[in-house]
Amino acid sequence: MTAQQPLVTVIIASYNHGPYIEQCILSVVQQTYPHIELLVIDDGSSDDSVLRIERLREQYGFDFRVQKNQGLTHTLNDAVARSKGSLIAPFGSDDVMLPERIAKQVAYMQDKPEVGICAGNIELIDSQGGLYSEDRQRRDIAFRRLDFDDVFMERKSYPPAPTLLFRKQALEQVGGFDPEIRLEDLLIELKITHAGYYIDCLGEVLAQYRKHGANSSKNTPFMVDSILRSYALFKEHPQYEFVRTRFLSSMFLKCANRDRSYARQLLKQIPFRHWNKKTWRGLARLYFAPLERRS
Repeated sequence: MTAQQPLVTVIIASYNHGPYIEQCILSVVQQTYPHIELLVIDDGSSDDSVLRIERLREQYGFDFRVQKNQGLTHTLNDAVARSKGSLIAPFGSDDVMLPERIAKQVAYMQDKPEVGICAGNIELIDSQGGLYSEDRQRRDIAFRRLDFDDVFMERKSYPPAPTLLFRKQALEQVGGFDPEIRLEDLLIELKITHAGYYIDCLGEVLAQYRKHGANSSKNTPFMVDSILRSYALFKEHPQYEFVRTRFLSSMFLKCANRDRSYARQLLKQIPFRHWNKKTWRGLARLYFAPLERRS
């Protein structure tokens, strides 16, 4: 592979996404960029994912392995270790790449060794693949460059997970994904920017993120625990306590009229001196708003 056309390794860790996995894989093999190594790993699915993937493997010849469930971060680390590409794109098995995604990111990252991660914007689709037309704020975010403080302090819009393209060198430099923290996106972004790299986010849509009932973001306690543990690894930062309690207040507000028992647990972790407008709004929801029934 020439320096002008690096090999890109796309890693799809599949787990019980039978209804979506075929569209996901097809969106990778149909990329306009020709130099892609596709590694697909089924991480112990109990649905028909393996049969669906095997049919596509016979047609397109990508690398496919089946394993007992190990979890996403273990699976990603194993795949990165055997990848041949200098650029790595972990990709959710329920999401969809737009056709020129990889080509655009590779072209951008050429001659920018300071960029450890390139990302872009997303559009939201539902379980049937239909667009959420009202959700344009994720589509229209302008270009931004993020350093460590931008990510840690949430000073700029986060790079969406379905668009992340990593330099393998940067991943290896920071020791890869942390197997103890299964929600991997925030921590790897913090680690790579803390090592001195930038995250550059292109101001165009590169992928579609599928919203459905099994998204990991729907599991609020799991998400909160992972994010708090990620922040705690950088507790020496002078704004650590502010960042931690601001996040807790946001999640308290979100849960206050959805899961009141869990909301009270979150509130107990916020010292009164760090209460903000969201904390007070959450209190109003907790005690005065009707309980929201979630489907």
